[in-house]
Amino acid sequence: MSTKRVFLPTSKEVTFEEAGIDPRGMITRTDKFGIITFASKAFRKMTEFSKDELISKPHNIIRHPLMPKIVFKEMWEMLKQGKTWRGPVINKRKDGKYYWVDVEISPIDKNGNIIEGEPDKIEGYIAIRKKLSEYNKQKALEKYIKLKEKEYTELLKKKV
Repeated sequence: MSTKRVFLPTSKEVTFEEAGIDPRGMITRTDKFGIITFASKAFRKMTEFSKDELISKPHNIIRHPLMPKIVFKEMWEMLKQGKTWRGPVINKRKDGKYYWVDVEISPIDKNGNIIEGEPDKIEGYIAIRKKLSEYNKQKALEKYIKLKEKEYTELLKKKV
């Protein structure tokens, strides 16, 4: 019997400076279903997951519970149309700590080339990250808290 490890979030943020990495080196590739096929060394270092723990796993292994579902719904709608999506994301590390990134996700073809507007040629996605400014981090946090409140309110209405 295998048990699934749950990595509970903590209130401790980790910055790129603390982790000693350049966020631009945090690159991942997935198949068209969001299953990780490549995770750069910088990505693995920041998340504290090993290559074996990431490859062939859903990218949402690092999803922080504060991230509203609607953000990912909109992201997937754009990506499936062959469009690039960009936005702030809070991710959870293996140790439960979190970090913010400004991520740009683009569709790629079978050769790994970024393609735009050709949804029938999509074989996967590439995500490239950069540091999110403190100002944009605060704005995203305010927006995401409101979206999560709405999400929870709707969930409670369904249960009543």
